[in-house]
Amino acid sequence: MTVMAYAAPAADQPLGPLAITRREPGPNDVAIAIAWCGVCHSDLHTARNEWNNAVYPVVPGHEIVGHVTAAGADVTKFKVGDTVGVGCMVDSCGHCGACHDGLEQFCEEGMTQTYNSPSSDAPGHTLGGYSQAIVVDQGFVLHVRHAPDQLAAVAPLLCAGITTWSPLRHWNVGPGKKVGIVGIGGLGHMGVKLARALGAHVVAFTTSPAKREEAMALGAHEVVVSRNDDEMAAHAGSLDFILDTVAASHNLDAFVTLLKRDGTLCLVGAPEHPHPSPTVFNLIFGRRSIAGSLIGGIAETQEMLDFCAEHGIVSEIETIAMQDINQAWDRMEKGDVRYRFVIDSSTFA
Repeated sequence: MTVMAYAAPAADQPLGPLAITRREPGPNDVAIAIAWCGVCHSDLHTARNEWNNAVYPVVPGHEIVGHVTAAGADVTKFKVGDTVGVGCMVDSCGHCGACHDGLEQFCEEGMTQTYNSPSSDAPGHTLGGYSQAIVVDQGFVLHVRHAPDQLAAVAPLLCAGITTWSPLRHWNVGPGKKVGIVGIGGLGHMGVKLARALGAHVVAFTTSPAKREEAMALGAHEVVVSRNDDEMAAHAGSLDFILDTVAASHNLDAFVTLLKRDGTLCLVGAPEHPHPSPTVFNLIFGRRSIAGSLIGGIAETQEMLDFCAEHGIVSEIETIAMQDINQAWDRMEKGDVRYRFVIDSSTFA
């Protein structure tokens, strides 16, 4: 079937309208009319081939919420009319089982296909959610149980939500834990909301004093301006876990020293240049760790969506028309969004 999409024809070209062909649903496929698609910085990286893996034309979009319009004969999990989500795990190879078991293991083939975004219409070339409709294997489709008026703000949970949820769960964040969230942006604001809902004492770290009130409103118990040495020193050796969401190169030592013995600093932001090498002594005198995490599997993403529905958690968003995507990308690069853009797919009409 033919649907309208927005695509980048080359790394140096803006996004523009393009008619694309989706496969007809097979026995295990779910056809989905897209209602909302979140805008992630990874979309921009991919379209501009900054990760050197783009296949053109690139149709970005891996934060999809929509409604099932058809289900194959062997589909057992979904029916026509269901509200569903599709994230960036779609079209990974599935050989390691990570997608279905909720493990944080991703093979090279899977990552290459995943970050061309859902849903694949030719091997190795995936066409994403900046489009009217997709067809996806049921194994990569998720139930969305939020209220209808929350669906636009649910879309970023398919990336920003699971990217922060997965490490918080892996390192057992919950009651009795003091947790730091570094950066109050597209990822960080979700980290604050989720850590608070999990029962942790949440300390938000920002370079901007102007974000202090915003971070408190999101659920932080305390807010630290990381450029203020006295505020940082007050938390030395006190944090069980720190989730660093900043996607720019910065000094990790300032945060390592805030960890307790056996504490972990987990990186989920992908900087454009490597971080300065951390001081080894800050790690070995305290058995501290620096780790990383990347999204999560299907089972874990469903767990996150269900938790968020139960606790009324959604992303803070600004909705845009599909035609305004290039301007939105310009604003996103400047940090001019609180905190995620979401495309209203009805604006294709």
